[in-house]
Amino acid sequence: MPNLLDIRRRIKSVKNTQQITKAMKMVSAAKLKRAQDRVTTARPFANKMMEVLAGVADRTDEDFHHPLLDARGDERYLLVLVTADKGLCGAFNTNLIKAAQAFINANPEKQIEVLAVGRKGRDYFRRRGSVIGEYIGLTGKGRVEFSEALEVAHDVIVRFTEDQGIDKAFIIYNEFKSVIQQRVVTEQLLPVARQGATEEASSSAQPVTLVDYIYEQPPQEIFSRLLPRLVETQIFRALLESVASEHGARMTAMDSASKNARELIDSLTLNMNRVRQAAITNEIIEVVSGAAAL
Repeated sequence: MPNLLDIRRRIKSVKNTQQITKAMKMVSAAKLKRAQDRVTTARPFANKMMEVLAGVADRTDEDFHHPLLDARGDERYLLVLVTADKGLCGAFNTNLIKAAQAFINANPEKQIEVLAVGRKGRDYFRRRGSVIGEYIGLTGKGRVEFSEALEVAHDVIVRFTEDQGIDKAFIIYNEFKSVIQQRVVTEQLLPVARQGATEEASSSAQPVTLVDYIYEQPPQEIFSRLLPRLVETQIFRALLESVASEHGARMTAMDSASKNARELIDSLTLNMNRVRQAAITNEIIEVVSGAAAL
């Protein structure tokens, strides 16, 4: 049985850990509000932009071709994996890595290369030799700038257009639902899906309203400007969703850690009281036994 000094040291150590987890929870809670506001602001613009461009692309002539719009083969994939730079956020990174590994296992005949955004995903897939690029420190500081998303999007577009071996580009990230719920999302970035393909892939039974757009510029000029902006917006939204999800997951994990620390302190305190009471009882027995012997 451990002595009182060891138990007191253990209780002090757990209390110090509990103070750290409480502080980390408060920091994540403060950052979560700002990240959540940015996500809710970016979602309508990203969804509407995708809807409009898909509708315009679906109404172009069959003879029209664009590098970011034309379908290619189905042999080589580029997978953009958005993870966190730090841990202590529960199963946030584990779920993303599992989803990426499941995507790779579901396409064993495909040649899949990973573009890692975040240190955790980079470290996991770099040991397996499938990382062709990395971006570290974008989500770790708690605020993502649009210029950083532009850099990632430009890299993806260049790899897709100049490297003709890449047939499709996908992105995996955590979509923010609530503080205790994040959903892993796998989306196709390139080639940009037309509205007809999007409607067929959607399982929703709601009818889609077809809108006729009036535009003066030729399709080549329109898509050469808007399609890269669409990819930039999708990646920027994914980074914002990931940051908000990370703060929510860390807040939940630190809250659970603080509760577990409190339960452990109560258990250790009870054990310490029992040891102390046993020591006192033993001393009383020794005194009484000595007095009886005299």
